[in-house]
Amino acid sequence: MGKVKKQQKLAAMKRRINLKDQRIQKKDRLGKKRKKKDVQNMTVRELPQASSAMFFKYNTQLGPPYHILVDTNFINFSIKNKLDIVQSMMDCLYAKCIPYITDCVMAELEKLGSKYRVALRIAKDERFQRLPCLHKGTYADDCLVQRITQHKCYIIATCDKDLKRRIRKIPGVPIMFLQQRRYTIERMPDAFGAPKT
Repeated sequence: MGKVKKQQKLAAMKRRINLKDQRIQKKDRLGKKRKKKDVQNMTVRELPQASSAMFFKYNTQLGPPYHILVDTNFINFSIKNKLDIVQSMMDCLYAKCIPYITDCVMAELEKLGSKYRVALRIAKDERFQRLPCLHKGTYADDCLVQRITQHKCYIIATCDKDLKRRIRKIPGVPIMFLQQRRYTIERMPDAFGAPKT
């Protein structure tokens, strides 16, 4: 078979009105002039200051003993998978771990009722340290996000997808979660228990 020859289309050019046409008014003949931006009226953008603990992507405040903020669903999933929280954290990080529970997480566990009384009993263990909350409301996700933006020394232990997505936007905060019946950690430099991807 032969090649199909493309024929050149004649008179396919877009028609333009001549600038000297009588239909064009005088104000349209003059080109629109761009206004120069006034230096005095420029808006100032305020960006959040980067933490002094961050060295490139490495957080220098993280080190043994690790301080781990525990979320409500992390305790529930640990019970379902029959894991001892403190011992499994030490197995994941190969170092001493201090789990912290905020007042909001405790209030959330108490609201869940008698079905989660085992999780509440585990959270009241003396190995867990309590962190008092000074803000209004008892929404634990906002409390945890606010605490890690102020202090970059914590690792967040959660299985909540929405909370993980919010934490990933904050640089230098590792996330601990359950995977294949053991704890794994994400975004940690030289992480031993990191997920194998």
